[in-house]
Amino acid sequence: MAKPIVLDQEWIERITTQVNGLEYGSVLITVHDGRVVQIDRTERKRFETSAKQNQNAKEQAGTQASAAGDKLKAIN
Repeated sequence: MAKPIVLDQEWIERITTQVNGLEYGSVLITVHDGRVVQIDRTERKRFETSAKQNQNAKEQAGTQASAAGDKLKAIN
């Protein structure tokens, strides 16, 4: 049977610190024998591109597909 997890104020603060300010990502809490033993934080960064850069990338992909002897075709 699973043991109830007991969190003291120190662990609550640690978890809160890891979650605060996280825009994209995850916080993984590892529990052994009903006790928190580890906190892993994975943060993702997302970078927006301008519409012009997106258009240039699509045009380059189409040019590369034509150069490959029409074996590859760009999907819009």
